[in-house]
Amino acid sequence: MMLAEPVPVHHRRRWIQRAAILLPLLLCIAVTALHFSRSFTGANWWELLSGTPAGNMQVAILYYSALPRLAIALLAGACLGLVSTVLQVVLRNPIAEPATLGMSGGASLAMTAASLWAPAVLDGYRSGIAFAGAGLALLMVLGLAFGRTLSPLRLILGGLVVSLLCGSVNALLVLLHHDTLQGIFIWNAGSLVQNDWHAAKWLATEAGAALVFFLLLSRVLTVLHLEDDSARSLGLSLFHIRLAALIGTVLTTASVASAIGVVGFLGLASSTIASALGIRSFAGRLIASAAIGAVMLATVDQGLQLLTGAFGEIPAGSLTALLGAPLMLWLLPRLTSPPEGDRSGLGISQRRGDHRLAIILPIVALIALLWPAVMLTHDGIHWHLAGLAQMESALSWRGARTLAAASAGFLLGVAGTLMQRITGNPLASPEALGISSGAAVGALVSILVIAQPDKATLVTFAALGALLTLAAVFGFARRGQFSPERMLLAGISVSTLFSGLVTFLLATGDPRMRVFIGWMAGSVSRATPTDAGIAFAIAVFATILLPLLRRWLDIWPMGEITAQAVGVNRRQSRLSLFVIIAVMMAAPTMLVGPLSFVGLMAPHIVRMAGVARAIPQCIAAGVTGALIVVAADLIGRTLLFPYEMPAGLMASLIGAPFFLWIMHRRSI
Repeated sequence: MMLAEPVPVHHRRRWIQRAAILLPLLLCIAVTALHFSRSFTGANWWELLSGTPAGNMQVAILYYSALPRLAIALLAGACLGLVSTVLQVVLRNPIAEPATLGMSGGASLAMTAASLWAPAVLDGYRSGIAFAGAGLALLMVLGLAFGRTLSPLRLILGGLVVSLLCGSVNALLVLLHHDTLQGIFIWNAGSLVQNDWHAAKWLATEAGAALVFFLLLSRVLTVLHLEDDSARSLGLSLFHIRLAALIGTVLTTASVASAIGVVGFLGLASSTIASALGIRSFAGRLIASAAIGAVMLATVDQGLQLLTGAFGEIPAGSLTALLGAPLMLWLLPRLTSPPEGDRSGLGISQRRGDHRLAIILPIVALIALLWPAVMLTHDGIHWHLAGLAQMESALSWRGARTLAAASAGFLLGVAGTLMQRITGNPLASPEALGISSGAAVGALVSILVIAQPDKATLVTFAALGALLTLAAVFGFARRGQFSPERMLLAGISVSTLFSGLVTFLLATGDPRMRVFIGWMAGSVSRATPTDAGIAFAIAVFATILLPLLRRWLDIWPMGEITAQAVGVNRRQSRLSLFVIIAVMMAAPTMLVGPLSFVGLMAPHIVRMAGVARAIPQCIAAGVTGALIVVAADLIGRTLLFPYEMPAGLMASLIGAPFFLWIMHRRSI
């Protein structure tokens, strides 16, 4: 009896590669066939193929909408797969793709601005406008990383913050010009809806040119896997190679963004799958990632169209973000970074100052700002401060919102300080680590599960969501030994996941989601006296509680090993601080909405003033946070009167550049 010879390893790998591409292709064909069979009859196809439509509307929809939509999904997915593979090789970064490097956000912002101020230019220069926006965003990100030899972590962190900044400006423009830009919201979320073959034909030309260009560079780009010194020894100009490749990726990204908007993380998923298949040649990876990207986007879009009757038109970009964020979390361990965060400095300045002065000055400034925040009014012609006779009326209009803003800012400042001390991470904040998003999703769950939840139920669910999010971020960061950069990336990934979930639910048309549209901008204008009283009570309770936490807050910045050596129960102290931070975040998030970057800015401003001791630092950061939010609310309601910019959006526009400046100052 003869034994069967074992299958060689390379043959087994080849079959795995074929199956990994063939099975998704079969799934795409099945989903597409099911969608088309439900939407169109055999007679419609016969009329289309015979060229005798006879004015049939279904045949016109098939030819001018359904088929171009399928074509553009395949082409856009292929382009995103190509671009991500090239970016990962050029920048030596396994998480590089247009969305994580800010390119998609920059292109989207440029298109929104052009739609508002130069709509006539869009007809002939859509790709050029998107190219300018994507290129400027990428230059900002590369400027943060070039001084550190293109650090993968700096690239991704800078790219995600630039994306947040572009998204905030985009949201501001849509908010101020809602009627003009009403359709841009769905388009920015990645809409594949088509009315003719024009965009598909144009993108087909762009995709073909990009594939040929990158294949011509394939041999040269393969050398970039080597160290820079080894590549230079072969006589290659790394600067010119990278520049040519980056220009090609920006052009391709701009073409996709101008055609369908932002579809995030699809390129990351397709290039990662192509890399995991073990394809050795760069040209093979390019073709495989393009094929996988095309199949994935077409499958997602055709599947979403099957759900259209139940949920309404759902942008494909929201679902790809929902699926791509977990992939990014899974890929975090592949990034190389120092094993320990910087626990020595916890700040920009190490000089010590008078903490009493650092607390008194913000209090004096806050008291001085409260008067115009409450009394500044507009009579239809100009702004003026109301007199004492109108104080009662002014307090009834703006007293609750001002108290809610001050209380929310105080809680965010204290929570940010606690977060930075427990993690030893000067870039940590409740917003950057996804805790605000977790609180928002927790409140959203209560609205969807309970018919009419009261304030206590909302705050409880929000606190639970914040706590679970914080635990999840620490769980992902623990595998990287709590590296500051990994924690930030994990937090931003979780925020992206939750944002995709909220966008998906908003697209379903559920009437319960409408209250979230205005709330997500972080506005204190709807705060009631009850809301303000709850926030103020929690702020007072937090102030009373802080002295009891002094020992933990003094020891934790020294690191986990030191905390254990001096007898601190790490699990108990960390869990207790987690719960306190979650409650501090849940109250302001639930009452006034997300207020981004306040928990990051306030502790840094206090440390730059020289306050180093734990309790004075928390109090000073809380008062500074209150000052920031009250100022943001005052500026937001007066800057573009009669339009009002929500305080959370205003804080984002200030906080994102501040975050990038801190990154530039620090050697991450």
